[in-house]
Amino acid sequence: MSAPQPHSMRVDGAELYCESRGTGPVLLLIAGGNGDATAYQAMSSLLSDRFTIVTYDRRGFSRSTLDRPPNDAQRLELDTDDARLLIERYSDGPAYVFGSSSGAIVALNLLTRHSSQIRRLVAHEPPIATLLSDSENQLAVLDHVYTTYRASGAEEAMREFSVANGIGPGPTLPPGAEHDPRVARMLEVAQRNFEFWLEHELRQYPRFVPDMKALGAVADRLVLAGGRDSQQYFPYRPNTVLGQMLHLSVVNFPGGHVGYATHPRDFASQLANVLLRT
Repeated sequence: MSAPQPHSMRVDGAELYCESRGTGPVLLLIAGGNGDATAYQAMSSLLSDRFTIVTYDRRGFSRSTLDRPPNDAQRLELDTDDARLLIERYSDGPAYVFGSSSGAIVALNLLTRHSSQIRRLVAHEPPIATLLSDSENQLAVLDHVYTTYRASGAEEAMREFSVANGIGPGPTLPPGAEHDPRVARMLEVAQRNFEFWLEHELRQYPRFVPDMKALGAVADRLVLAGGRDSQQYFPYRPNTVLGQMLHLSVVNFPGGHVGYATHPRDFASQLANVLLRT
């Protein structure tokens, strides 16, 4: 297992923090709603003997700083372009890509707009509400979470969101106990990122409308993934609709919505098998 090598990359309106480790074909991991590379730390270590793993903090999160206030109407396209530029920087050809949650939405947009740069892409539980027959109800739930945030703060809003999506309240400890330093770091970073995500992504990214014609043209490079333990929750459901439309099955991975963090060893093993299948 190799240690991550930190880098920075200048992009339009931001300075991205990124890390690379390992050897082999490039695998870009796109973070979900916490926007931070730390969430993939354990899985990255387990995959670094087979891939050159590239992780990064998405713009506006953690160590990736913005030059100007975010423009919500442009954020998804800028996120997508950041991913493209990272592939160009670290890979001399098409790369493997994994994205989860909001990161899966970025990944799907990347696949439709820059398909020539993708070997195979795994989209894990993209919360695209527009695909669902009850989309108005799902978007209303997210809008209510935002209202809770504005009225009662990020902690209460995240509690409401977590319960609605089966993520759980997160690790808790008895008084006087301490987290493993890696887990503590992940929780600290996530807490700082919650407000940015609630303000600029919670309502916006689930309203994404995928280009189905473009996705259909590259469906042979797309893997739709979900958590074995989260099939009853909203983020899992959009892939079932995409699967019907694209004639693809949903591949179930260990754990729930954040299975890559809760079950990193089994998740990494399955991800490698899915990406490298012939």
